[in-house]
Amino acid sequence: MLNKHDEIILHITQPQPWEQAKLQGTYRGDTLDSEGFIHCSTPLQINQVANTFFLGYKELILLCIDAERVQAEIRYEGLDGQNYFPHIYGPLNIDAVFQVLDFQSGEDGKFNFLAANYDF
Repeated sequence: MLNKHDEIILHITQPQPWEQAKLQGTYRGDTLDSEGFIHCSTPLQINQVANTFFLGYKELILLCIDAERVQAEIRYEGLDGQNYFPHIYGPLNIDAVFQVLDFQSGEDGKFNFLAANYDF
């Protein structure tokens, strides 16, 4: 199911929930309790997600997650039969997060993450 590119998944959050997760040892996000999973994206999907759901947000970070180290089940699911997004069905063990990046919009207010600029 996973190809090499999909071994890295990304999650958008704010610094405070991540800081709390590091103290607790697991990250639950803002949807695990309400929807049953943590929303994630592949590097190729992150701009679409950010520009759809996070316009106007400040002080965002990207959790860079090694999918192979995630202890909970990851399912790739989608509504349209083409865009399958990774969902983590359980708490995210923080040792699966290998990098945390500042994630800010550009001057035009849009997000433009270029995965090619990062060494992962």
